[in-house]
Amino acid sequence: MKTLLVEIRTEEIPAGYIIPALNAFSAQIGKRLDDARITHGDAEIFGTPRRLAVRVADVAEEQKSVTSEVTGPPEKVGFDADGNPTVAAEKFAEKVGVPVSEIRIRETEKGRYLTAEKTEPALDSVKILSDMLPEVIAAIPFPKVMKWGTLSVHFTRPVHSILALLGETVIPFTFGDVASGNLTVGHRFTHPDTIPIADPGEYVQALRSANVIADLDERRRIVGEAVEKAAAEQGGGILPDPELLDTVNNLVEYPAVVTGKFDEAFLEVPDEVLITAMREHQKYFAVVDSSRRLMPCFIVVNNTPAKDMALVARGHERVLRARLSDARFFYRGDVQTTFAEWNEKLKKVLFQAKLGSVHEKTERVRKLAEYLAEQVAPDADLKKKAARAAELCKADLVSQVVVEFTKLQGIMGRIYAGIAGEEPDVATAIEEHYRPTHSGGRLPETDTGAVLAVADKIDAI
Repeated sequence: MKTLLVEIRTEEIPAGYIIPALNAFSAQIGKRLDDARITHGDAEIFGTPRRLAVRVADVAEEQKSVTSEVTGPPEKVGFDADGNPTVAAEKFAEKVGVPVSEIRIRETEKGRYLTAEKTEPALDSVKILSDMLPEVIAAIPFPKVMKWGTLSVHFTRPVHSILALLGETVIPFTFGDVASGNLTVGHRFTHPDTIPIADPGEYVQALRSANVIADLDERRRIVGEAVEKAAAEQGGGILPDPELLDTVNNLVEYPAVVTGKFDEAFLEVPDEVLITAMREHQKYFAVVDSSRRLMPCFIVVNNTPAKDMALVARGHERVLRARLSDARFFYRGDVQTTFAEWNEKLKKVLFQAKLGSVHEKTERVRKLAEYLAEQVAPDADLKKKAARAAELCKADLVSQVVVEFTKLQGIMGRIYAGIAGEEPDVATAIEEHYRPTHSGGRLPETDTGAVLAVADKIDAI
């Protein structure tokens, strides 16, 4: 048994593509090995922005041979009256690859037929993998693919090299104009030289020595610990964000963490806006104090360690300052606008050609919410709150902040409703009416929010 290692080295792959591609790559290799009757052990995946790799343990050096029974012509066709084989029997024996003397007669539901055992020889695994791997690589799914040069192959990014080993043996094949071998490279800037891999077991450590952390879990742990340490040095902690951690993990090969600061004057803007500006545009981690209030600093994970990290921090601060200035400008403009003005704009926002504008949708939702509220509670308070929340629930869609940061829909509606003096239940329902956003997602926590959420979804259905 030997270990199989396949690494595809490319130009930078989008972070969101990496995990799905690796899972599909691994699954396809396992399936194709099974189909080829090559026994194997468990598979491991490794990935960075510039490489996708799968390592499979305990791969057999040749496939299993298979013996099967083949049915031929009827006995009366295969043998004459004297029991001598006919041309039909001889042709059948030739086809199966056995002498005529090994043909047997089997009784079936249709009568007596000639049968013989056919053994398919076991082929070398390297030979099978040479034919298989180009097809597996070409079949890796991506949201978008590209072609380069005059080549006919497609991949998410141009392929620079392919490492393919079964034990110490190179699996020879070509994908596009790239021939497989036993070479990889380290970090683009700190270790760009080629690295020979003599055995798949050396792969992870060889890359680690060249400033590439190929193990996804190890790299995620390193990133998480580094950003938490950097936040603690500022007297705070990282705002929990597993999704951002996963994204950043797939943006770097060797994490280099730096802390930046921004002007406290920006804290007049709601935390949700500042956090989204840092998270969505820059992939920065927000820092909060013990009361979970946003602090005027952020954590960045770079892909390359620099001699002067303070200079790197100043560069990030300049970029973020522009983002936060825009966010503050949009927010200040929004707080000077009324819900009535936004609702008037909704009359010009098309919901669906046959269903009218978003404003017309809110009218339908309001009527549904009033009806549902009457079924839930006999008092008029819930009905009044649900109706008011329905009137306001889509207004923030035309606010400047939500136009810039679409993920804040509903959240900004709640914030602006609070500033406008609306009842707390009404403001909360504006945010909650989008819930749940996915199967198993968070549900509304107030009666008003639940009524409005159901009404909105009934209208959509």
